[in-house]
Amino acid sequence: MLISWNVTKRCNLYCEHCYRDSGPDSPIDSQLSTEEGKLLITQIRDAGFRLLILSGGEPLIREDLTELVAFASSVGLRPALGSNGTLLTADKAAELKRAGLGGIAISLDSADPEHHNRFRNASEGWQQAVQGIKYAQEAGLRVQINMTLTEENTEHFEQVAKLAEELKVASLHPFFLVPTGRGIQIEEESLKRDRYYSVLRNVLSLQKSSSLEIKPTCAPQFMPLAKSMGLEMRYTRGCLAGVAYCSILPDGDVHVCPYLPVKAGNVREQSFDTIWRESPVFHQLRNFEKYAGACGSCPDVGICGGCRARSFYYSGGNLMAEEPWCYKRELAL
Repeated sequence: MLISWNVTKRCNLYCEHCYRDSGPDSPIDSQLSTEEGKLLITQIRDAGFRLLILSGGEPLIREDLTELVAFASSVGLRPALGSNGTLLTADKAAELKRAGLGGIAISLDSADPEHHNRFRNASEGWQQAVQGIKYAQEAGLRVQINMTLTEENTEHFEQVAKLAEELKVASLHPFFLVPTGRGIQIEEESLKRDRYYSVLRNVLSLQKSSSLEIKPTCAPQFMPLAKSMGLEMRYTRGCLAGVAYCSILPDGDVHVCPYLPVKAGNVREQSFDTIWRESPVFHQLRNFEKYAGACGSCPDVGICGGCRARSFYYSGGNLMAEEPWCYKRELAL
């Protein structure tokens, strides 16, 4: 099981698609303190989680980040970082490695610096991200590249994969855009229907010839599709939201996932392990018979589940609704 904690809402960048609507002026007065964070980390461990992803906003902005990483490692968790990479220095990477950081995912949305920098609203964002990848590798950290896929950059995917191989990173995770946060403003750029499946199939096909581990994210149909293509995957389910994954916001709210604004509780009001165990929201998601429409009748619901965040957005607020872009939905009509 894995969990992501948005340790801050503040970010040095202002990316077009940000699910947390973060930026340089985002408030930080309500974010969990160091001591609250350590208590949360202990409760995450007690709930049975093993991988803790510290993200944001931009987590490197938090002055106590190394302390939080060290504490997480000391209680038996494997801490990892999700970052835009622009603030990572050689010294910071080495410091985080010594503290017990297991790896870092750095966002790179194109092999073309101009496209990435425009999307991230950062004049040197691509160059700084690539340098951050190199600093992380020099420190001995496992590096993953995250790429947000939209209609504007799907043709760049193979070039990003090639660059990832040249940089010798361990994995590449293409994130299919979900309209949430500022991503709602560019909803028309999200991949839909036949286009969604075509790109997903191309992503999986590249796995056959690539030395990278390539894992589509926010595209849970990759599991049954990979099965039909004869691809071996080490994963057990496409959408983990509420089943083996959730997210914690900077103020302690517990959400089903970072892209699905449904609250299951708040860690300032109730311990996280209790929320994870008892929240009605999570119980609903773990009962596959509660899934609606084509998802509810699909034989692959156990390994796929449909994207709960995408279902929530396009249904007008029903997190149990059927996945809107699944081809099996058309067959059920």
